[in-house]
Amino acid sequence: MNDKDARLRSLPSVDALLAQPPIQTLIETYSRDLVLEAIRATLDSTRQAILRSQSTDLSGDALVARVESHLRQLLRPSLIPVINGTGVIIHTNLGRAVLSAEAQAAVSAAAQAYNNLEFDLDSGRRGSRLTHAGKLLRELTGAEDALVVNNNASALILILSALAKECEVVISRGQLVEIGGGFRIPAIMREGGARLVEVGTTNRTRLADFAEAINDETAMLLRAHASNFKQLGFVEQPPLDELATLARDCDVLAVDDLGSGTLIDTAPFGLDHEPMIQESVAAGVDLVCFSGDKLLGGPQAGIIVGRAEAVARLKRHPLARALRVDKLTYAALLATLAHYRRGEAIERVPVWRMIAQPLADIRARAEAWATQTGGAVLPAQSAVGGGSLPGSALPTAVLAIKHDAPDRLSAQLRQGQPPVVARIADGRVLIDPRTVLPEQDADLLRALKSAL
Repeated sequence: MNDKDARLRSLPSVDALLAQPPIQTLIETYSRDLVLEAIRATLDSTRQAILRSQSTDLSGDALVARVESHLRQLLRPSLIPVINGTGVIIHTNLGRAVLSAEAQAAVSAAAQAYNNLEFDLDSGRRGSRLTHAGKLLRELTGAEDALVVNNNASALILILSALAKECEVVISRGQLVEIGGGFRIPAIMREGGARLVEVGTTNRTRLADFAEAINDETAMLLRAHASNFKQLGFVEQPPLDELATLARDCDVLAVDDLGSGTLIDTAPFGLDHEPMIQESVAAGVDLVCFSGDKLLGGPQAGIIVGRAEAVARLKRHPLARALRVDKLTYAALLATLAHYRRGEAIERVPVWRMIAQPLADIRARAEAWATQTGGAVLPAQSAVGGGSLPGSALPTAVLAIKHDAPDRLSAQLRQGQPPVVARIADGRVLIDPRTVLPEQDADLLRALKSAL
């Protein structure tokens, strides 16, 4: 008998492993079925390692340890926290906006007990979940009414389905944008049942182009903000207030799809001016829709504000129920909006705290990390992300780690506990303190030292 056969024969049976006292403890912690699955997987992987002539510890303690490791992997959730070292503040692939501490607490409170989601505490009768965010959104935007659905794409689909189904919607050719995940404005308009009417050219559209396209079949003039790209040079679009006036004069609706949308002016932070929700409402359009988890800094949601009569029609539409949000989303959104109402959003909402973070503070953190890891500190740029402010960046300082195999080091960091997502440039792994939460510093340094 050769050594390989001897090692295969020395593997214990499933029943023999089940009889081990540590395995019995695992059964009490998990369940017999899960432990059986882990034992079989462990024995199979060990058998394959022996057949490949790999050095493998076959002691009882080693096998039990591998069973326990397999159980942890088996039960590990697929959605886990990560450390965002990329410098992209609203990172779509990493969950977009981080919620404030108050929003987190509000979600926890809503999850732990019953609440008045659809119950009127004054009358003791059934209420409506649609009323919860209305007051704050009216105060913050100047709109007459508001509605919350599950994301901005569904907000636009609801608007089109309720107000322009089987009618014409006029939009500039320069605004037929594609947002993340391959979703295109023309496709969304088709799903909403509207007939697309393109006017102007890719780079220039005038008010007269919209006026000439309006007829008895027209229901709406639509502006779609070019969230994730920008046009430069010989470009023109009609001012929003003029578009709203034209719509009103012709008895059609004017709708502004802001994509991200912001309640705070981005220009004082050295960024381009992102269209503000209050500006669109003041321009006189009938409806404005925007995201809750981008520059607003809250949970995923599509928020619609505007004229009371138009919002009321949306609330009555059957799709409004299909697209409504749950108690946890309302809890997080209300807590986030409260920061704006109290004038503390820049200090309390993580998206704005990251945008406003002084460069000196960022550099100091990067230097502290470099001292402990042997890396260097380099100037770089952070991005707002989330389809907001394309081409506009914030100066930052990054920890730069020179490595013979930066791709391998980056992969090792992603496999850590917690995973660290970095970026690579010029043979270096870069980690931007702007998007690393202060309470994650210890975990980050531990992960870096382990990977290095």
